Amino acid sequence: MSPEEWMAVALAEADAAAALGEVPVGCVVVSAEGSVLGRGHNLRERDQDPTAHAEMVAIRAASEATRSWRLEGATAYVTLEPCVMCAGALVHARVERVVYGCDDPKGGALFTLYQVGADARLNHRLDVIRGVEAEACAARLRAFFMRLRAQGKK
Repeated sequence: MSPEEWMAVALAEADAAAALGEVPVGCVVVSAEGSVLGRGHNLRERDQDPTAHAEMVAIRAASEATRSWRLEGATAYVTLEPCVMCAGALVHARVERVVYGCDDPKGGALFTLYQVGADARLNHRLDVIRGVEAEACAARLRAFFMRLRAQGKK
């Protein structure tokens, strides 16, 4: 499948998050051979867990499926640029590549605020591709936050 097709899978996860009232971020981790290892969407509110970001959920599922914390050769497709926590987890999991949709000006850790995946001081680096289906990813976030504001919530 193409990066755009995999991002559509991640966007479906983002839609699942939105249906639960979660910030619509989705992630799918794909093996080098092209099979889904894990998928996830934000579950912070449901689980009351600050680590329940889409990437963390997907990484845990992929590690469980492979019975390994090493996700070498895998690609993570995520709708929003990963935060510091998620970027660090992707590095520690030895994911090969991260493809993300829209930049995160308030917390992006692969391009916008930090470049965690390119830091030579770490023992692993990530190939990063940004901007795949960026408008579709950003549109979901804008719509979600517009609804929250209309309801008088932040």
